[in-house]
Amino acid sequence: MRRLSTAILLALAPSAAFADTMPQMDFQNPLTLDQVGWMAVILVVLYLLLSRWGLPQVGKVLESRAAVIAADLAAARQAKKEADDAVAALNATIAQARAVAQAEVAKAVNDAKAKAAAEAATLAAALEAKLEAAEAQIATARAAALAAIRPVAAEAANTILLKLTGAPPAEDQLAPRLDAALAARKVA
Repeated sequence: MRRLSTAILLALAPSAAFADTMPQMDFQNPLTLDQVGWMAVILVVLYLLLSRWGLPQVGKVLESRAAVIAADLAAARQAKKEADDAVAALNATIAQARAVAQAEVAKAVNDAKAKAAAEAATLAAALEAKLEAAEAQIATARAAALAAIRPVAAEAANTILLKLTGAPPAEDQLAPRLDAALAARKVA
């Protein structure tokens, strides 16, 4: 309650209340009224100067800066578009080069496979010819060995029969039995 009464008294007598404590609020003093008047004149002149000259200059600066920013943004967008186009062209060129390289590699692989197959066929034919020649040599050697076995077998049979019986065997009986024995062993 005391505060309320103090506030009411201060509101009713502002100049009297502040005169003792705040000299700038003493409106009874002619210097204070002159200062307030000059302050009003200065504020009006300052307002007119700023509104007629200062603020339009600031507005022009802001507009020119906005125009420069807009131009810079447009140039940046154009540069980005050109860079994107260049990247797309580069990617297309890389893809085309990759496809050409893969085709070259595939052609080289196919050529190498064909060459290897031809060399393998040539080598197989040469080996086959060598194998046939070796088989022919083996057959010839076998035939020669078999031809050599018959007289050795005939002589051995003669010698064995001569020692066992004491008489030489008859040639007409020995030859068929010798042929049968060699045929049984598949030597002949």
